[in-house]
Amino acid sequence: MIKCVALAIGLVLGASDAYAWDGTDATTGESVEIGKGNLVRTGRDIEIFDSGAGEYRDVTVESIRRYGSTVEVEVYDNESGEYRTLEMEDD
Repeated sequence: MIKCVALAIGLVLGASDAYAWDGTDATTGESVEIGKGNLVRTGRDIEIFDSGAGEYRDVTVESIRRYGSTVEVEVYDNESGEYRTLEMEDD
């Protein structure tokens, strides 16, 4: 019984990481979040939450590169027409 409770707690705590991918805009230093359900692959359109703008933005993934404990995701912001580099945490 104790093992079942411990397993349930572990699943609940572990699942909270699956809801969003947190990171930072390399240019502005503002927080960004890639929400659950976005498949981050080159060429895919995804939705991010831009804390600096206080709104969701539609972006196209241009490239993905891993650097140690950081994943650099270069995107094209379809609304502003600008390229952005997002430095995402690699948990």
